[in-house]
Amino acid sequence: MKQLYFFLIWLIATQIAGCDNAKESVQKKTSNLPLITVMQVQRQSIEITEDAIGSIEGLIDPTLASEVAARVVKVHVGVGDKVKKGQLIVTLDADDFAMQRNEALAEVSRIEALLANQAKTVARSQALVDKKFISQNAVDNDLAQEKVLKEQLAGAKARVSSINHDSSKTRIYAPNDGVVEKKIVDSGEYVRAGDPIVQIIGNQKLRAHIPVPENVAANIKPGQTVRLHTPTSAKTVITQVKEIKPLIIADSRSVDVIADIDDQPDWQAGASVNAQIVLERKDSIIAVPEQSVVLRPAGEVVYVIQNNRAQQKIVRTGATKNSFIEILGGLEDGQQVAVDGAAYLTDKAQIKIKSQVK
Repeated sequence: MKQLYFFLIWLIATQIAGCDNAKESVQKKTSNLPLITVMQVQRQSIEITEDAIGSIEGLIDPTLASEVAARVVKVHVGVGDKVKKGQLIVTLDADDFAMQRNEALAEVSRIEALLANQAKTVARSQALVDKKFISQNAVDNDLAQEKVLKEQLAGAKARVSSINHDSSKTRIYAPNDGVVEKKIVDSGEYVRAGDPIVQIIGNQKLRAHIPVPENVAANIKPGQTVRLHTPTSAKTVITQVKEIKPLIIADSRSVDVIADIDDQPDWQAGASVNAQIVLERKDSIIAVPEQSVVLRPAGEVVYVIQNNRAQQKIVRTGATKNSFIEILGGLEDGQQVAVDGAAYLTDKAQIKIKSQVK
């Protein structure tokens, strides 16, 4: 009886130990399974873009020059000053023009007096002709002299207008809004016609020059969307490709793509610009993360997860953008694919899901 009691105790202990070992074996087997993340395949839209770094050119950067010879009375702006269109920039000495105007006006008055007297002479001569005291030839000579004086008067008045026009150029105004980039002369200096005085940089009209590789240039066309960003501004400007220069730049084997930028106060000529040219937009396509596509002897494959097992699917891939690869064939909407850890899987391998990527 005692022996039977010990035998039952031993049998129960053996069964308990066996259960513990089986449980330990299952836990050990489960812990050795590949731990992966998964994502459900959904259709989405992607843009095929070309990124490049270019430079900004200012299209409005006039250098104001004197149109007349005169002494500079005052330059009203300094380097770095912001100016408005129509603002007075430089005043030149107009005294010489004032004296020339007085001289020209005196000449006009002299000719007007001569012309008035000649008109009286013509009238008297015509009266004598009517009375047949003198011949018509005398009147014709007086009329010719009157015509000469009229032409001289017109020339003198034109001279006055010309002097007034030149005198108006002694006050130089800003042709556009901008910032004074360079002050070339200062008060007291003498300038001749054509001498530069100040340079004004305006950012109302800027142009981005974007170099792209020669093999990409064939895919770029005027009108395509371009996103631009510059370090001097936090704003992203969306514009369009204006033109593509036909000449390939020999040093870099690139093509110059041009896009215009309008009315951006924070953007500066000479700054760098980061450009993203949208070559193509693809809507409603299947795309998966790059790490989901694995190269195997059969080709590029994606592992579809069903019932905690990986099923190898051979796929055809297309464009890559923002860490996603376009799938042209081999997958369907709604399927669950392996993401992180896909490189360690094999066909029909049992897996353990860590999390689902959204």
